[in-house]
Amino acid sequence: MNQPVKPPKAAPPVEVPRIAKRKARLRFPYLSLLFLLILAAIVWWARPETTGQPPGGGRNAAPVSIVPAVVDTGDIGINLNALGTVTSLATITIRTQINGQLINIAFKEGQDVKKGDLLAEIDARPYEAALAQARGQLARDEALLRGAQVDLARYRGLAAQNAVQRQTLDTQIALVAQDEGTVQADRALVRAAEVNLIYCRIVSPVDGRAGLRQVDQGNYVTPGDANGIVVITQWQPISVLFTLPEDNLQAISARMQAGATLPVTAFDRSGTTRIADGALQTFDSQIDPTTGTIKLRALFENAARTLYPNQFVNVRLLLDTRKDVAVMPAAAVQRGVPGTFVYLVNADSTVSVRKVDLGVTEGERVEVRSGLAAGDRVVIDGADKLRDGARIDIRTETGARPAAAPAGNGRRPPAGRT
Repeated sequence: MNQPVKPPKAAPPVEVPRIAKRKARLRFPYLSLLFLLILAAIVWWARPETTGQPPGGGRNAAPVSIVPAVVDTGDIGINLNALGTVTSLATITIRTQINGQLINIAFKEGQDVKKGDLLAEIDARPYEAALAQARGQLARDEALLRGAQVDLARYRGLAAQNAVQRQTLDTQIALVAQDEGTVQADRALVRAAEVNLIYCRIVSPVDGRAGLRQVDQGNYVTPGDANGIVVITQWQPISVLFTLPEDNLQAISARMQAGATLPVTAFDRSGTTRIADGALQTFDSQIDPTTGTIKLRALFENAARTLYPNQFVNVRLLLDTRKDVAVMPAAAVQRGVPGTFVYLVNADSTVSVRKVDLGVTEGERVEVRSGLAAGDRVVIDGADKLRDGARIDIRTETGARPAAAPAGNGRRPPAGRT
């Protein structure tokens, strides 16, 4: 009897391991949390910048303590800042012009010398003997010349009477000319010997300061000595060389052609201590093509001797001065969503945001082109806690920050030419 055929059993379903399912379930919350954190960071980064408003800083909040300053009318200078090097107008290495033994050093190291002061002496005896010899040779040849001239006068008288040959007269004329040339050469030798004798005394060619001695007394010196005897440096007056961008050249040239004297101030390396005051003398005849700058020279009297050759200084050139403009402390300037603005102090002890247009900055003062008028009061300290319309409390204690002091809100001062 036929048995019914059983259908084949279906393959059991493949089950995902329990560990894999558990990891899949745990990964989803972490990814969701990471996505929310990224979204929160993007929202925080893209939020609009506020003007320093603290939470809950409305009109009912406590007044903010501030220090105000008054917008004034005055003059403000257009300054150009540069780096410079002090350069002497004359730096001279004193060398001997003749050979000889150095028998005297007449200066002290660091001594101030005047033009013509004796610096050193060279043994003059060989040159005195040479001068005496030259003078003796000159006297001998002058005597020969006089004898030849007497003979020439006699020959001319005899030639007029046909008592002497013409050839004899011509020979005597040539002899006189020869003796005259010899005398002229002897006189030149005498003059050269006199000059060499003068060179035995070495004097200063300029007013200046003597440096360190380069050779000791008793040494044999020659004109070819590389170090010389001493270096004389002129200190009064002295100059400062500095460079400025070529864009400033037209304004500087126009001011100088108009006859204006452009003041120049030298500061120390830190730029805080004033060293000396001078004036712009001239600028170079060409622009440096590699840097796009022009070299200028300022002249300083240096009466207090605060400038030293090769000293590094900060230079401030006063190009022009703007008269009777509105100025305020640079500490009042704020920057934010409105752009460049200040907090204006109102009569009802509140502040309002006032957008301003700034001009030239000089030190801790800045020119206000528009937005404020003389007499307006602006906040220079405490602005980091303010908002438009916030109530304020003006500090009047002795320890309040002065009007020209920089703000303590950590904001950068306004950009501008100083």
